[in-house]
Amino acid sequence: MKIVVLDGYTLNPGDLSWDALQTLGDLVVHERTSENEIVERAADADMLLTNKVPLSAKVINALPKLKYIGVTATGYNIIDMACAKERNITVTNVPGYSTASVVQLTFSLLLELCYRTQRHSDAVMKGKWSANPDFCFWDYPLTELSGKTLGIIGFGSIGQRVADVGAAFGMPILASSRTQTDQSHRKNFQWVTREELFAQADVISLHCPFTPETENIINAQTLSLMKPAAKLINTSRGGLVNALDLTHALNDERISGAGLDVLATEPPPADNPLFKAKNCIITPHIAWATKEARLRLMDTVAGNIKAFVEGNPLNVL
Repeated sequence: MKIVVLDGYTLNPGDLSWDALQTLGDLVVHERTSENEIVERAADADMLLTNKVPLSAKVINALPKLKYIGVTATGYNIIDMACAKERNITVTNVPGYSTASVVQLTFSLLLELCYRTQRHSDAVMKGKWSANPDFCFWDYPLTELSGKTLGIIGFGSIGQRVADVGAAFGMPILASSRTQTDQSHRKNFQWVTREELFAQADVISLHCPFTPETENIINAQTLSLMKPAAKLINTSRGGLVNALDLTHALNDERISGAGLDVLATEPPPADNPLFKAKNCIITPHIAWATKEARLRLMDTVAGNIKAFVEGNPLNVL
């Protein structure tokens, strides 16, 4: 059984082990694979693992031995699922492995917007505190989260954990989701429409999937509904945000700040307008990438393959 990994570098840049996969078959790991290299590299693969390398119908049909596709992530829009189903190829993913890490970065971005710790640390290192006549100083508005309303769009496992942490900060919670599960155990929680959430929230955090219905849900119209002091956090999918509309809203101070871990195109072009937006913090899609999360991901990928080989596949899409 030959297992080919098309883009192993992001999962394992060298700090993890491939041993669990090596025990399951003849393993070949490529750090990165361009689209025109896929067929050659996977020609004799029984099993193919991919994170972001797309597998189109043309590519899948050019791989006659292929029996299994493992997505080393949660999202699977890179796979032509109709073709895989037609070919009777099992496709699996890895749900839930990064929930804790994504929640952690969500609040890292929010807290940085509230206190600008790096900005103040840089000022101290440059001597501004030493030269200050008072015992303290700040050169950016400081914000307390307690009492601020947290609006969460998308209320799956990550959105719910974000609500837990927000509540611990003393934040009332508003949520908008396709499905409204029973949340009667939560205090200061309310289901609202998306429009109500935009208008009432002091912080909006995105945790919904990228679909035709959610594409560019952050746009000029929805941004115009938000409070001038509101902050936007996106650790979900870049395509949820219209970059130019958000840039204008930030530069015109229609909202007070944004923390983004994802962009519509990754890596982004150098002229992405958000790079020149006021009060915008951008991290390079790292929410999922703690070592702990990647260890869980690696373990689940190996478990998915083992279960498939044994005839009881898990996490099938």
